[in-house]
Amino acid sequence: MATILVLNGPNLGRLGTREPDVYGNQTLDELRGILSADAVDDTVDLRQTDDEGQLLRWLHEAADARTPVILNAGAWTHYSLALRDAVSIVTETGTPVIEVHISNPHAREEFRHTSVISPVATGVIAGLGFDGYRLALTHVLRTFG
Repeated sequence: MATILVLNGPNLGRLGTREPDVYGNQTLDELRGILSADAVDDTVDLRQTDDEGQLLRWLHEAADARTPVILNAGAWTHYSLALRDAVSIVTETGTPVIEVHISNPHAREEFRHTSVISPVATGVIAGLGFDGYRLALTHVLRTFG
């Protein structure tokens, strides 16, 4: 039985009401249910924070415990070098970090086109809504579970 951390950054606690034309109508609680059902015998630990320091601590926890991570860093994706370094700490242990985006950042404003996380992430899935999380979970369970 494996545990997979599903970490979500700023404003993702507003899913369901925040820009539904971009992010859809489903909430994080609904995502938790979907992923828990997909995980069957494994544990999905879904968390969300608007505090960058908290997200860094969770990534350090993942590195220490060698816990796979599915990460939607939200806006921090585009500029947080501290977050990039924390992701690198996780992946340097051989533990996967899959970067996920609900929308396709490359089809949006230009400032969203660059991710400082992607170069150190194990993989990236973007633009598939909640299915991106599901694909990331399937990959982690199949490859690292």
